[in-house]
Amino acid sequence: MHNVLAAVAIGASPVVGTTGLSAADIDKLETACKAKGLGGIVAPNFAIGAVLMMHLAEIAAPHFDAAEVIEMHHASKLDAPSGTALSTAKRLAARRGGKPFSHKKAEKVTLEGTRGGEEGNVAVHSIRLPGFVADQEVIFGLPGQTLTIAHRTTSREAYVPGVLLAIRKVVSEARFYRGLDQLLGLS
Repeated sequence: MHNVLAAVAIGASPVVGTTGLSAADIDKLETACKAKGLGGIVAPNFAIGAVLMMHLAEIAAPHFDAAEVIEMHHASKLDAPSGTALSTAKRLAARRGGKPFSHKKAEKVTLEGTRGGEEGNVAVHSIRLPGFVADQEVIFGLPGQTLTIAHRTTSREAYVPGVLLAIRKVVSEARFYRGLDQLLGLS
């Protein structure tokens, strides 16, 4: 936060790709950008496919009884779950409008944590292995059927189109964005 505020202070339009900032931090950054007449963005994910995956999952959420998120990242990722997975679960729960997903608890737990963490009755599972960059699946269930919406990242090149879109936008207009979905017209 210190670095991004220092950049704004000297007139740089910030393009921030992290989920580690609090809502108060983002508010503070937006205020700083407005005071300097700068555009800016804080986006939890710059992969256009990941943003579309979350959007499509939100569309599906009201139509299914249960949902789980599985995120898979490289072995050196420090946090679990990823910010994108946690954000996805929160967005799915919010889209249900007070009607929670069903999340069946195991009657007999033989290994703690195997049903994942929970956010809004959405189980979130994290995998950390070499070979992954950043993948995520949202799996919905109804009796007799499932729907899987998945995004796969095969290299870090996946983030370039979203970052370039964000840079072009924030240097061309003095508007602050909270997520790439706003730039894609999804919210």
